[in-house]
Amino acid sequence: MTIQKTISPVDGSVYVERKLATDECVEAVLLSAVATQKSWKNRPLQERVSILEKMVEIFVSKKSQLALEITMQMGRPISQSGGEISGFKQRADKMLELAATALADIELPEKDGFCRFIGREPLGVVLVLSPWNYPYLTAVNSVIPALAAGNTVIIKHSDQTPLCAERLVEAALEAGVPEGVFQYLHMSHDKVAEVVSDSRIDHVSFTGSVEGGKAVHRASAGRFIAVGLELGGKDPAYVRGDADPVYAAENIVDGAMFNSGQSCCGIERVYVHESIYESFLNAALDTINSYKLGDPLDPSTTLGPMAKASNVRRLSAEIERSIKAGARPRVDTNTFNASSYGEAYMAPQLFEVDGNETEIMREESFGPIFGVMKVSGDDEAIKLMNDSKYGLTASIWTNDKGAAIRVGRKLETGTVFMNRCDYLDPDLPWVGVKDTGRGCTLSHLGYEHLTRPKSYHFRLNI
Repeated sequence: MTIQKTISPVDGSVYVERKLATDECVEAVLLSAVATQKSWKNRPLQERVSILEKMVEIFVSKKSQLALEITMQMGRPISQSGGEISGFKQRADKMLELAATALADIELPEKDGFCRFIGREPLGVVLVLSPWNYPYLTAVNSVIPALAAGNTVIIKHSDQTPLCAERLVEAALEAGVPEGVFQYLHMSHDKVAEVVSDSRIDHVSFTGSVEGGKAVHRASAGRFIAVGLELGGKDPAYVRGDADPVYAAENIVDGAMFNSGQSCCGIERVYVHESIYESFLNAALDTINSYKLGDPLDPSTTLGPMAKASNVRRLSAEIERSIKAGARPRVDTNTFNASSYGEAYMAPQLFEVDGNETEIMREESFGPIFGVMKVSGDDEAIKLMNDSKYGLTASIWTNDKGAAIRVGRKLETGTVFMNRCDYLDPDLPWVGVKDTGRGCTLSHLGYEHLTRPKSYHFRLNI
């Protein structure tokens, strides 16, 4: 039997050990998910919602424990980990609030002699594959609406955050979700591919890398199922000449560095109007240099380790290649003394660049670094922002709402922000374009991807 080990980036110790699911275990979970789906679907919607509301309250009541586990599993500072639990509740509450209208029958205009309407049916068994960087925030986007809609759910979390899947299922069972309706599996990548290809899986919701998304897509080939893919990002920010450079710098740096830059919608490249470039650059450097890198269990730490030491090595190689290609580092990383804390710790860095050619501006870094470039105006910024294979979010920093709308309509992205970044509003759909993926979560539109329409066409008075 294969043992999965989670190495804590905090100190390099083994924090969690779990047995990977055997073929027999996987089969039992699939059988149970199929067997319970119809009875769960047939419960009144309000009953399902009430049970899930209780699940959310039970889950949130364990915030301190959950926050500590997040920190130990993936390294986020303890002062910030609790925010993920609060965010989980915000998204879950909103999706449950939207359920009644999103899942209601759609009435059509009256037609003499007929009754016509459109219902929404759950897909069946939903497989949720969640990553380690925001283990609960990514899971809630699909888990709660999928269950509310009448699907059963099997969740598989990253091997870096296996406790997260267990904690969600524990809260569900405690709240009264019937056994078999919501289950977890710890699986190898090969086993995940087998489950994706299994005829009893009706939908897959995957959040992760582009390569991981391609693997899920390949595994589902030949099956007529929906696959939701929320993949990589190289999200740009554009600071217009009318923006407050200090406000923009402080918020963009936070959007780039929070969670050690390990965010699919984190800022990774910044284009600044030449008229305020120096002011922005100086403010950004001041903000970066105010960060405290160190032990994430210390409440004063603002920048913790990356989730894996291998990620530091990968990013260090990218930095070295980019410097050779002309990127100019501006932060004295020696002041952060990263090596004294452990192999998973990495100092933040800002690079000045002259174009989009270096890896820093083209490939997803997924770490505490970003590039900054001077631009002459909107047209140049738009061209550079769209010059990417990714398209998750883009932010515009300006005091001119009309200009933000004009620029935003020309951007190839799923979300356009003005004067904020790195944030999900559950009232709005979360969606990407190009290699960032396909499908949609959150908002009332998110329910459309977890259900199918069913037409009712009745002739009356025969």
